[in-house]
Amino acid sequence: MLNRRQLRVKVLQALYAFFQSGDHDLPRGERELLTGVRKSFELYFYLLTLLIELRFQAERSMEDAKTRLLPGPDDLNPNRKFTENMVIRQIASNKELERKNKEMGISWQNDAELVRKIWHNVRSSPAYEQYMNSGLRDHFEDKRFVSELLRNQVAAFEPLENAMEDKTIFWADELDFWTSMAIKSVNFFDPANPEGGPLLTLFKNEEEDKEFMLQLFRLTIIHSSAHEKLIGEKTRNWEIDRIALMDIILMKMAISELLYFPSIPVKVTLNEYIELSKMFSTPRSKVFINGILDKLVQDFRASELIKKEGRGLID
Repeated sequence: MLNRRQLRVKVLQALYAFFQSGDHDLPRGERELLTGVRKSFELYFYLLTLLIELRFQAERSMEDAKTRLLPGPDDLNPNRKFTENMVIRQIASNKELERKNKEMGISWQNDAELVRKIWHNVRSSPAYEQYMNSGLRDHFEDKRFVSELLRNQVAAFEPLENAMEDKTIFWADELDFWTSMAIKSVNFFDPANPEGGPLLTLFKNEEEDKEFMLQLFRLTIIHSSAHEKLIGEKTRNWEIDRIALMDIILMKMAISELLYFPSIPVKVTLNEYIELSKMFSTPRSKVFINGILDKLVQDFRASELIKKEGRGLID
């Protein structure tokens, strides 16, 4: 589920692509923004489905071991703890996941070699050995291991990250976030529910969140020249074309929020864009952007341009 910060990130990425392309087709930009958000969400389902694929790899490894020329006792009577993991069974039985996979065309069929590499990485990890030999067989233990597997053997596996980024530009830098969302889903699974429980939705409030994204995207573009002028007035010692494009876009977005989003407190907007500058711009950007926005807020307040609704929203 995307929170407001993630929604801002999606708008930032879409705006960066829009301004870089030089294409002034606003409706097309809006469509690409929504497409990017939907494509990003697919990664969540790929990660859950990967767990089913890893179980399949484990089953196949055990079957192959039985057909060796001289199979040993462990080959003939393998430890089936991973293949019988209760949480992965719930994921495999989840009808919502099955429906979403069909709807989005999600499959690991064309990435069989990558899945084998991930399985080898999992199987050779100390965490896997500890899990298989712990002697515990309960839902909590299985849930704990699946969370560990996703966090440390899947998301941290560099070949997977590279492969996901190669698949689509919409998955660049997305793996950690959607891994955390997959873990969140698993942690809420009910032992008594054969399907685990409901999966996450893309939005907390679809209509409200879409409107927020589209309005922020539109208003930042529509008022781009005016906001650039405001920024230029506060950076007289800088030529505007010497300021990083990412910094300019972040400040334009912040100005749009300050002036046209009455329900978002000023402090929230300032804090959010400082945090985004740490994530996406240069080490010095946070100080630079904070200084410019502080000056602009003072001017906006003096001119009574900031109009917030509700108690406590002015500060």
